[in-house]
Amino acid sequence: MAEILFYHLETRPLEAVVPLLLEKTLERGWRAVVEVGSRERAEALDAHLWSYRDDSFLAHGLAGEDSDADQPVLLTTETHNPNGANVRFFVDGALPQSGEGYQRIVVLFSAHDPDAMAAARLAYRNLRAANDVTYWQQDPTGRWIKKA
Repeated sequence: MAEILFYHLETRPLEAVVPLLLEKTLERGWRAVVEVGSRERAEALDAHLWSYRDDSFLAHGLAGEDSDADQPVLLTTETHNPNGANVRFFVDGALPQSGEGYQRIVVLFSAHDPDAMAAARLAYRNLRAANDVTYWQQDPTGRWIKKA
């Protein structure tokens, strides 16, 4: 049974949250795959991960290269798992259909996008029966509070 975490972004944008969550994932010795809603968004996130902080280096790649299997973090628009990731992140409207194949699934959605919120609520309800699902919401300072 996969552990599925829904993160409701309210005060900090995706670009501020994803690098930190990926760093924590790698600290645990896990690999990650990040499923993004479009190729353009994947390319923008790829560029951001190289430069989000001056004092850091987050090794990652954009799917479609010969080195996909070697990447600790892989950005993709596809549903496969070419780098053998333990954790799958869903961002930018991408949503899981099940928890199968991963130790952890992380769904990030914005409070400022009503369609994304509605889709995340539906996914939450559908995944609760067969998985360990939790819901986290940002407080005004950006800290995560477990709500369910």
